[in-house]
Amino acid sequence: MFALGSCLSSAAAACACSCCTTVTQQAIRSSARAGWSLLFTFSVLTAWIARDFGSSLLKKLPWIMRHFAPGDMPPDAWFGQQAVYRISLGNFVLFGSLAVVMLDVRYKSDRRDAALHHGHWLLKAGLWLACNILPFFLPVGVVGAYSWLARFGSPLFLLIQMIILLDVTQNWNDSWVEAGEEDPFYFKALLGVTLGAYAGCVTIAGLLYHFFAPSGADCSLNISLITLSLILCIILSVVTMHPRVERGSLFPAACISLYTMYLAYSALQSEPRDYECNALGQRLSAASATTLATGVLLTLCSVVYSAFRAGSNTSTFSTGGFEEPLIASHSAAAADEGTSAGLDGVAPGAAAMERGSSRPAAAVEEPVTYNYTQFYLVFALASMYIAMLMTGWGSQAGEAKYLINVGWTSVWVKVASQWVTVGLYCWTLVAPLLFPDRDFYA
Repeated sequence: MFALGSCLSSAAAACACSCCTTVTQQAIRSSARAGWSLLFTFSVLTAWIARDFGSSLLKKLPWIMRHFAPGDMPPDAWFGQQAVYRISLGNFVLFGSLAVVMLDVRYKSDRRDAALHHGHWLLKAGLWLACNILPFFLPVGVVGAYSWLARFGSPLFLLIQMIILLDVTQNWNDSWVEAGEEDPFYFKALLGVTLGAYAGCVTIAGLLYHFFAPSGADCSLNISLITLSLILCIILSVVTMHPRVERGSLFPAACISLYTMYLAYSALQSEPRDYECNALGQRLSAASATTLATGVLLTLCSVVYSAFRAGSNTSTFSTGGFEEPLIASHSAAAADEGTSAGLDGVAPGAAAMERGSSRPAAAVEEPVTYNYTQFYLVFALASMYIAMLMTGWGSQAGEAKYLINVGWTSVWVKVASQWVTVGLYCWTLVAPLLFPDRDFYA
């Protein structure tokens, strides 16, 4: 009986493993975005592990150790930063090179679409692996120069995140308002979420005053940042409800206000742990590994969604065509080819195969559904942002092992992000008033 149970367990495990493998292969073959997102996820996890546990390995590399005298060894955190920078550099070079190579790909008949963007995943996985390993052979000076370049490239990725957030909240509002025309429940749901978001803003503000402005300490900076955040939320709501604003709605304003208060919390929580006004950071220092995991997870989600938006038919990331799902369906004939060429965005009814060709007849001169160069640039910028996230924008060499995004540089980057987010949202409301001849809603 025990042998039978063991046999059944082994068979079940083998079936589950085979199923997962099949699903993964299907996803990768059906969408270039899914494949690159998976590889980028592996890079992020590798950088995370190398940062906290790879210092002993880097100490064995002579081209790194020759820069230091035996008694002048930097701390382990410095070697962890070097590991992150090198993995980030490899991914930046990979995606940046692909962005250049894929310039001006306008039609699916372009050979680069089949050979580089959709097909040959085994070769591309090997290239990805090489780009993650080769930077460890570079001298310290090259890596240092890249770290400064990443400080300027990372804000561009943050800007993309802000634009995506504004797009999501506005689309959410529009879809529920449209659905509410048939079912009043959606109007009630909008009201409930809006009130909940504003209640969340007030609650977060109260908690921030409690944890980041403790009595007996001079915390005028923290008090000013919290108060300014509340003022920004009020400004958002007032501008939204102005009678001259055409598409003003409290729901997007409430969501952006809640995000504004979250950025305020994130900025204050990034203050150094020994800062007397960071009472919450002192209490949660033991839970910094959870903070790291949460930050990395949120970053991964934002990168994947950025890639999804880059492949959608929008005015920002599209070159024309129809909306494309993240994982497109495909025919058995295309599956037999072993490549996803023509799968990522195949239009309905374009499955008829041209005689003597492995590509759909309608796809020969069919335009691609998104700009491949912009798609790869998103990942190149995200590679830079990963380096800054895991090193506190280059100022975290003296912090504890499991801390992430801690330091005064991180504080002011998040404060600036808050101000830019509010400015972008207000601009979307007032721009149609300032330029009435332009159609901003086309």
